[in-house]
Amino acid sequence: MDRKNGGRSPKGTWAYAYELVPQDEARLRSIKAVLERENASAQRGARTWAGRVIQKQQVTHILVVSDGPEQDREINRRLEAELRALNVGFTVTAPMTVSDDAPLLSASEPDAA
Repeated sequence: MDRKNGGRSPKGTWAYAYELVPQDEARLRSIKAVLERENASAQRGARTWAGRVIQKQQVTHILVVSDGPEQDREINRRLEAELRALNVGFTVTAPMTVSDDAPLLSASEPDAA
């Protein structure tokens, strides 16, 4: 926690990623559905939170951009429960602050191949 802010999280935009072994499109449908619901919920609530699946040959990432570094939110618990239900091992990177002028992920952007 940041003591300068009275124990609150620092303001700004933060990013972190879930890293998993490469997954095919079919196995990721339920994960993408969880992310789409949360993206829509964040947009309706006028808060910063966006998640996006990025598939590469050697690793699959779930990139998250949010308004704080917390990784113990309800969405994290839902996402991690879904990954466990799929029997997909994963690691989570440490949150990193990103510049305030960095563009947020758009739910309408196509997934990177």
